[in-house]
Amino acid sequence: MVFRPAKVAVFIDGCYWHGCPEHYVSPKTNPSYWSDKVTRNVTRDRDTDRQLEKAGWLVLRYWEHASTQVVAAEIIQLVRERQTPKPDISNYR
Repeated sequence: MVFRPAKVAVFIDGCYWHGCPEHYVSPKTNPSYWSDKVTRNVTRDRDTDRQLEKAGWLVLRYWEHASTQVVAAEIIQLVRERQTPKPDISNYR
């Protein structure tokens, strides 16, 4: 998900495809191929994070098993903190 005005990028990473330290289990079939694939995914994830952060974005990554309520509340809070407040023009004539 992208919150463009606040420059917040949110990724929900799958445990298998992104090597979750809690849930990733190497497959029994062709384990070398799949382990290398997951390693490439993680390497790409870190590169993406660096590029976005260099451009001024806040990168948020969550595992697919994370509580949706907790994740949603954190995203809302961080997006609100980064939003540029609109000027109060009610006193201008």
